[in-house]
Amino acid sequence: MELHFYNHTFDELIENYILTDEQLRFTGTPKEAIDFSNAEQNRYSILAMKNEQLVTFFSLHKGEGVKPFSPNNNAILIRSFSTDFHQQGKGYGKNALMLTPEFVRNHFMGINEIVLAVNVKNKSAQALYKKCGYIDEGVREMGRNGELIVMSYHL
Repeated sequence: MELHFYNHTFDELIENYILTDEQLRFTGTPKEAIDFSNAEQNRYSILAMKNEQLVTFFSLHKGEGVKPFSPNNNAILIRSFSTDFHQQGKGYGKNALMLTPEFVRNHFMGINEIVLAVNVKNKSAQALYKKCGYIDEGVREMGRNGELIVMSYHL
C-alpha cells in the first residue's frame, strides 16, 4: 500500500468510491473532503492505494483546523477517514493508519503530533485507532453527530 496526495488523475477512483449510510453517519465523502481541501490551503486529501485501487481515503489538516482538538501548534489532524465499503475488513484502514506517521514525517516538517476525533458511538473505529497507537488522552469535543473522543499519536 502507498499513500498519495490527491490530484485530478484520481477523479475516476473518487467517483467509484463507495460509503454506506452507516459509514456516512461518522464521516464525510471523499468528494466533500476534496472540496474542502481545494478551498483551504492547509488541508490535504490523501489516498491509500493498493494495486492501483483506492481503498482508503482521509484528509490531513494543519493550522487552524487542528485548534478545536489540540492546543499543539505542531499537530496535524486526520479528518474524513474512511475505507471503501467493498474493501472493508481487509486491513486497509489499519495499514493506512500505520503508514501515516512516516508520511507526515516525510511531507510535513515540524509536525510532532497527529490527532483525530472519533464519535463515542463509533466503537469499531476507536478500536482500530487504539491498535494503531493512537491514545485517548481524555479530551472531548462536541461534533455534528454527538460527542467526539480526541485521540493522539505523538511523533
